[in-house]
Amino acid sequence: MSWGDYNDYVPVAKRRAKALKKIEQLKKAGEDIQPIGPLPGRGLIAKSFWGKSWCRHLEQFSDYENRLPRGRSYVRNGAVYHLGIESGTVHAKVSGSSPYELTIHIEPLDAEKWESIKTGCKGRIGSLIELLQGKISDEIMTVVTDPDSGLFPHPDEIRFNCNCPDWADMCKHVAAALYGIGVRLDTEPELLFKLRGVNLEELITVGSDIEDLTGGNRSRRRRTLRADALEEVFGIDLDDDAPPAPRPPKKQKQPETPDFKPTGAAVRALREKTGLNQSAFAREIGVSAPAIAKWERTDGPLKLTARSLERLQQARKGS
Repeated sequence: MSWGDYNDYVPVAKRRAKALKKIEQLKKAGEDIQPIGPLPGRGLIAKSFWGKSWCRHLEQFSDYENRLPRGRSYVRNGAVYHLGIESGTVHAKVSGSSPYELTIHIEPLDAEKWESIKTGCKGRIGSLIELLQGKISDEIMTVVTDPDSGLFPHPDEIRFNCNCPDWADMCKHVAAALYGIGVRLDTEPELLFKLRGVNLEELITVGSDIEDLTGGNRSRRRRTLRADALEEVFGIDLDDDAPPAPRPPKKQKQPETPDFKPTGAAVRALREKTGLNQSAFAREIGVSAPAIAKWERTDGPLKLTARSLERLQQARKGS
């Protein structure tokens, strides 16, 4: 120990080596380790709309603006060797003079604020891909990033605890983890909604999806799902158990998809390019997660409905 109960300074290279060694040890022990960095260059910590917005939001508060920079080099040099985000909680492991563990608790988004955000976004966000990739209008950006009424937490909604000997309100390990959240949002922006305890799908326009599934039938007394929609939504083949219902002789016109060949491998590549998991991608295309899994397992061309082909092509253009 050095003066003031602080450990001696450890060079960046040594901290990084310690982090890598710890990662290997924990992985061998069967732990799910999710490291952050190291990050290239000396530019911004985060690159995406959501990641940069998270960092800017925290930096604008006087409580944090002088403390956060202490952790910037830590996250940039890969000292955050684990960062796990759950609903309301972030667990992190940071390599400093010793390995330290910390927890950040973030209060759920206030119900009235969430309702206000949904009202402000109603009918203005067309798809999960647009939302998660930050391809939204300036007006919607203002709604979701407002420092007082937006999605990001206010300092008085954040509590943290680190087992390091630093007595500061925010040690450099907590600061590194907070920046690490911004980096993680670059690749998994849906984690922001999970962290705040809200359902991101509530921001998406669903009226057109319902009409697609019901074949445009607007009757309030009865809505009937098309047979091909049932096959896609539930991931089953109806003709495995019963003869198919009679269909009109006129063939459904296939959309023009000159650049997209509907194969299992192509669907998987498109999904991975959008950064969505199978469940989120299924919601975007308007089918079930089992249907997406079935498509991706299929060898050769897929026989899909015109609607599914059109949705896949839209997803391809938006990615």
